[in-house]
Amino acid sequence: MLIPKANRKKIYQFLFQEGVLVAKKDFNAPKHQDIDVPNLQVIKALQSMQSRGLVATRFSWQYFYYYLTNEGIEYLREYLHLPPEIVPRTFIKTTKSVAPRRGKTRYPRFRDN
Repeated sequence: MLIPKANRKKIYQFLFQEGVLVAKKDFNAPKHQDIDVPNLQVIKALQSMQSRGLVATRFSWQYFYYYLTNEGIEYLREYLHLPPEIVPRTFIKTTKSVAPRRGKTRYPRFRDN
């Protein structure tokens, strides 16, 4: 399927930014729920990437789940001309801020007077 270069670039940018892309199995949808591109073009572009081993695919409950592989990251970095410091959001480790404990807060029991 011929996909315009601008649409292919939007798909690849979103996939690289997030690391994961979800597409509903609706070939007649006018546009994808996250990207301003027809849903059929999103599915076909990612099926092409899957056949080259650049994404892994899962299908469940009428939704395609596409996960970027290491080879896919390298390919998209080259295609989008990105430096190696930029990584998909799924590869960024989040740090949880732990609130300091303020001693024991004990609520009085029924017979604790």
